[in-house]
Amino acid sequence: MGQTLTGLLTSVRAIAGRPGTQTRARPGDGPDPGLLAALRHCGDHLAALAASGPLTDARRTRLIASIGALTTACSTPGADAFDALLRTGQQALDSGGDAGARLALALADEATALRARSKGAWRLRGNALDALGRSEEAITAYERHLALQQNTAAARDIERRIATLRAAGDRIDEALALVADGNGGADGAGAGAVRLSRRLPAAEARVAFTELVRLRTTERGAADPAVRRLAALYAEHRRLSDRDLMADPLLGGAEPIGVPGLRRFLAGRTVCLVADTPHTAEQEQRPGSSLAALIEGYDLVVRCDAVRHAAPTARTDLHAVTLRGDSPWKGPRWDRRATARLVFGDPLPHWRLALRSRLVPGAQDRIGDATLRRPLHDPALLAEAADTDGPASTAYTVLRLLDFLGTPARVDLIGFEGPAALPPREREWIGARTGATDDTAVRITLR
Repeated sequence: MGQTLTGLLTSVRAIAGRPGTQTRARPGDGPDPGLLAALRHCGDHLAALAASGPLTDARRTRLIASIGALTTACSTPGADAFDALLRTGQQALDSGGDAGARLALALADEATALRARSKGAWRLRGNALDALGRSEEAITAYERHLALQQNTAAARDIERRIATLRAAGDRIDEALALVADGNGGADGAGAGAVRLSRRLPAAEARVAFTELVRLRTTERGAADPAVRRLAALYAEHRRLSDRDLMADPLLGGAEPIGVPGLRRFLAGRTVCLVADTPHTAEQEQRPGSSLAALIEGYDLVVRCDAVRHAAPTARTDLHAVTLRGDSPWKGPRWDRRATARLVFGDPLPHWRLALRSRLVPGAQDRIGDATLRRPLHDPALLAEAADTDGPASTAYTVLRLLDFLGTPARVDLIGFEGPAALPPREREWIGARTGATDDTAVRITLR
């Protein structure tokens, strides 16, 4: 890959020149100056990739191949390289990270300059700005796309995204008005509010909003009605900001559910978390087993992570998995049938990619959305500081989430002893909330 990347970079520089090269008038049938500018952006990105070391990411490999196709189109007399330009921009966006989004935006800028009435170019520009957190600019680009889009069905995703971005901005506006009504912007919270704006990049707006809530809570107390409303606006803003960009066909028809949907899914039901141990699996499969009958009596059966011992047909109503190690996360696809699946992980772009690459169409009816991806540390949920000892076990994360939601009629743990025992800190939390134990079934009842 190193030689291929170096050779491609040489070809790009030969056609488009190096950074700082003046854009030349189009000679005869040569590439349009806008395409040459786009190639120079690609060359800069390739140079950065070459300097970053060996490439093992398939997404970047696909981007490099797309740049190669664009280079070929630009060097072929009479060829229309515009479609190759848009494909390269999309591959840059799919490669993830701010660098990929910046390249996509640069290519989209050249594309809209080349063809101002290209709906694909404006959509690419909107997606790139959206990925960079520049919501108001993204809305403008999306609206240009919609003005050119004649397909009503194809426009719905963009219309939903515009509505989501505007709703997130409206929460900021309401928060600013709430603070202004409370004190005219004269104290510390007012100063924090001045830094908050719907035109801030998403990451900066999130920090400013967090600081505003912290200051206001310190000054007025959490029980103050205005503070409670401000906290609710903050939670709504976070959920809107984390929502997937648009309906994703790669979710295989599964229905995304957030906190309200999961709360309804659990409401009034008895729940058991079953440890994946050889003993428990053997008992579940044994005809007439009392443990199998016990598990079958629950409304919802929860299993966690890679289920290695339970039979493939063992009932699983909710499957939860934590993405661990360095991102992007790779691993086997989640093909165990489950009514609902929760996937815990951060950061958001890599979490999305893991879902798209590892979900199996038809293996789940519901999939937890981005608002459920980090329940322990999300300020809108449990808001705990990250543990220096490493990420919590998936079972513990599920238990804390169920306890926070508060809608199950009962929550039991089955088989969490011996090798399946949770870490001491997690056992301590469970012990403080244990209502009953059943040694025969190795059951711990939390509710």
